[in-house]
Amino acid sequence: MSNIINKTILAGLGALSLTREKVEEVVDDLVKRGEISLDEKPGVLTDLVKAAEKRKDEARGFIRKEVQKVLEALDIPTRQEMNTLREQIENLSKRQEEA
Repeated sequence: MSNIINKTILAGLGALSLTREKVEEVVDDLVKRGEISLDEKPGVLTDLVKAAEKRKDEARGFIRKEVQKVLEALDIPTRQEMNTLREQIENLSKRQEEA
């Protein structure tokens, strides 16, 4: 597995593990340290959760693309290609039975 795929998977897993509870802990810590006010907490919390979701979605998309590249490089058929082949085999079998 290439280094970039490895890093991407790890980044994706990190984003996935960033739960709302963890974000709340970080925001509570910011409030305690006086870096944000209590009034700012809900907005900051919402922004951080949205940012984490966006990064998670971006990581998933990137991982999908990289896996697709690897599958193509290894000449491994996709699920769609396998389903198409399966349908073609079924059609050929039916034709042979009818003949």
